Amino acid sequence: MDGFIIVNKPLGYTSRDVVNKISHKFNTKKVGHSGTLDPNANGVLIICLGKALKTIELMDNLDKEYIAEVILGIETDTLDLDKNATILHEEKVDIDNQKIIDAITSFKGTYLQTVPKYSAVKVNGRKLYEYARNNIPVDLPKKEVIINDIAVISDINRYDGKISFQIKCAVSKGTYIRSLVRDIGDRLNVPAVMKSLTRTRIGNFSIDNSYTLDNILNDNYKIISILGAFPNIPKIKIENDMLKNIKNGMVLEKFFDSEMAFILDSENNLLALYKNIDNKSRPYKMFV
Repeated sequence: MDGFIIVNKPLGYTSRDVVNKISHKFNTKKVGHSGTLDPNANGVLIICLGKALKTIELMDNLDKEYIAEVILGIETDTLDLDKNATILHEEKVDIDNQKIIDAITSFKGTYLQTVPKYSAVKVNGRKLYEYARNNIPVDLPKKEVIINDIAVISDINRYDGKISFQIKCAVSKGTYIRSLVRDIGDRLNVPAVMKSLTRTRIGNFSIDNSYTLDNILNDNYKIISILGAFPNIPKIKIENDMLKNIKNGMVLEKFFDSEMAFILDSENNLLALYKNIDNKSRPYKMFV
């Protein structure tokens, strides 16, 4: 069984919990996921089965879309309101709605984002959350991320000196929404925290076309084929002598113009994914 299932991960589950349930359902260890979601986030999680595991890297590179609830006036050590979060600072805030909207929309484009200390990013071979949990100082890495689109999508509410609202954002690989929320607060000169997070899309895979765990465990699901998951990558049929060369994973003279191409035999069996590098067509992922 090779392909993908689009899961709507529930709150309280780790991404690994979902993999374990799917693995048990299909009685196979050849299960993985693309794009980790924390237990206190829900939404789209792509589960990879069988040979589809070879394409996790391609899935990881897809842009993602989220809806997050933001609260202005609170700062926590985890940048969210996880049950284990420690409140570091609270204050009453009073900011004009238009100023909030302008600050948020100003993030559209590329910016340098500091990785949250409670994350699995490694520094000197150790995950950042290990430093945080042991109170070990560490310089947090920064990386360039792209905010393709961002907007306020709810009323801006005020209560007990706090301000809350929802944002929707489409972002590049590796963007931390908790960090984005913190940075929105910094731009407004107030503390900010993420209250909730839903991932609504990965690439073309939407939460509207996802399945709950109950759906899957009760055989109500659809598996997307490897080819079906990447409609924008060209497909090339080959035969004769070239067929043997492809099956052996040989580097060939450039024989297609796109960056990558799926290679199929005359019966539409998927053999490989080739990539053009230095004017040569080279095996990138082999499926035989």
